[in-house]
Amino acid sequence: MTAFIISNIVVFVIIFVVIVLLVKDGFFIVEQQHSVIIERLGKFNRFVGAGFHVKIPIFERKAATVSLRTMKNGFTIDVKTEDNVTIGLDVSAQYHVDYALGNTPQESGIYKSYYMLQEPVDQMKDFITDALRSAIPMYSLDEVFAKKDDIAQDVNATVSTQMAGYGFTLVSTLITRIALPKEVEDSMNQINSAQRIRLAAQDLAEADRIKMVTEAKAEAESMEKAGEGIANQRKAIALGIKDSLETIKESGVTPQEANQLFMFTQWTDMMGKFAESGKGSTVVLPSDFQTAGSMFEQMLVAGDANDSRHEGEAEAGGSSAK
Repeated sequence: MTAFIISNIVVFVIIFVVIVLLVKDGFFIVEQQHSVIIERLGKFNRFVGAGFHVKIPIFERKAATVSLRTMKNGFTIDVKTEDNVTIGLDVSAQYHVDYALGNTPQESGIYKSYYMLQEPVDQMKDFITDALRSAIPMYSLDEVFAKKDDIAQDVNATVSTQMAGYGFTLVSTLITRIALPKEVEDSMNQINSAQRIRLAAQDLAEADRIKMVTEAKAEAESMEKAGEGIANQRKAIALGIKDSLETIKESGVTPQEANQLFMFTQWTDMMGKFAESGKGSTVVLPSDFQTAGSMFEQMLVAGDANDSRHEGEAEAGGSSAK
């Protein structure tokens, strides 16, 4: 009796465990942005989206869980440019399973992504690598830097067509970095440095030229203004002399005496200014005013001689005219 009960309990436990396992295998949950491929007896049956689902235990199984999110894969390749420079390219590819369902399940991107290709990501890398190694040799090193985005877009268009047959959509292909050999990079840096130095020298030369032209114009304008000032000064002096002589003549002094007095006054003013502008500050005059008188008499004699010379020239001119 006891043996019978124990055997019944063992059978019940076994049945319970089997039921639990079957139930656990029959119910499953699919996460958001995922799709599960269900096979029945080894053959494709259906695929299900996010949510709670039931499958037949033992007869059906989850063949694969396919992510519908956009994924990224990066890798590095070496290529040669048209001018025989080997460069390294860091490439980044964004892709996802094709969302199109098609007329039949076999035409959908989910079906193709699992059944059509064993290693789709590796195959995509090979396609991109082959396309880049075919495109880059048509460009020089400078053109690769200048047109890397255009090159990447052309490669993306080519590979997208190829990957569409395997149920994948290639969103974008980016060349994120171009690595140069050390000696090439040093040479380019030296060339760029030399160009910057040349441009800086040209700018400095142009600045010096502008400065010299500006200074020359300023100096010319300054000299012009100085000449105008000197002319105006001389004109003012001439008018002052004229007014002084007229004032002296009005006092009853003869014109000859007026001229002589004006010359002596000018001489004394000149000596005073000389003393003020020189190292000395005092004009020293002789203590004997007869000496000063002699100086004045010498000036008068020089004036008479000058007048006589002008009168002689006038008479000579008259005789010639006769």
